[in-house]
Amino acid sequence: MIGRYLLVTAAVATAVYAAEPLYSAASIVNGANFAPGPVAPNSLATLFGTDLAWGVESLTEANTSSGNLPTALSDARLYVANSPAPLIYVSPTQINFLVVGNLRPGPVPVRVVRQGVTGPEVTLTLVEANPQFFQTPDGYVIAQHADYSMITSDNPAAPGEIIIVYVTGLGLTAPNPGPGEIPHYAAPMRLRNELTVSLGGTPLAPEQILYAGLSPGWAGLYQINIRLPDALGADPEIRAAVREQAGAPGLKLATAR
Repeated sequence: MIGRYLLVTAAVATAVYAAEPLYSAASIVNGANFAPGPVAPNSLATLFGTDLAWGVESLTEANTSSGNLPTALSDARLYVANSPAPLIYVSPTQINFLVVGNLRPGPVPVRVVRQGVTGPEVTLTLVEANPQFFQTPDGYVIAQHADYSMITSDNPAAPGEIIIVYVTGLGLTAPNPGPGEIPHYAAPMRLRNELTVSLGGTPLAPEQILYAGLSPGWAGLYQINIRLPDALGADPEIRAAVREQAGAPGLKLATAR
């Protein structure tokens, strides 16, 4: 009886240990606001699933001391186009990763490997750019005043001021960071002339977009520096677009009433 119990216990333990990572193509979303759809090179993405890793690990000074993001966290790796992707956060149900900037638009294979156990290969579609703003839980974009204080309902943006809005998915830059590099320099997006930003459905004039490119010190993060119009409604919807790819609707910019 005891011997049979030990055999069953060992079999169950082996089955649990060998459970492969489980996820689908639909569970890969934009890392800024979890919007579905394609992602761009040098942008942040998130994969949701189960059994992706046995523990939780994120970035530290130790694993970024080389100036690059790690490609393994908590004994898990994620492969994009058959190369290990730079990782930002890993848990049993979520992996935040960087889509490196040297990939071309089109379908690419993605798979997760946890301690040698490989999950299914799924397809991720890449496009040249797909701008998505980072957002707060209550639906406001993450933005700062020119003094780097946060824009909130209690500290709103005012007409005519210069603000910084944070985004991912602006695509290639000049210069373009290497795979996994944490850039400590500014670099404008290459498709700058095709970027539009609208407030309350009204596109800003090109001269109101002062800069759109890498945000120094952060991999996969961009910023758009905007001079707000003199006439500004309360909490307008803010969206960005490059060609046919537009950011998620409904996000608001906190402005003075």
